[in-house]
Amino acid sequence: MLKLAIGFVVFAAIALFVIFKAGDKVDMSGEKHGTETVQPAASGAKH
Repeated sequence: MLKLAIGFVVFAAIALFVIFKAGDKVDMSGEKHGTETVQPAASGAKH
């Protein structure tokens, strides 16, 4: 039981560290399909 509690605390600490380190750059909205996945082409890009 103690190992389970320690494992949970370690996992929670790592998760919080990653969340705070990434800041607002994390996209938690799930999978995207359709037009919102298309990146606009660079203005000077040539085909």
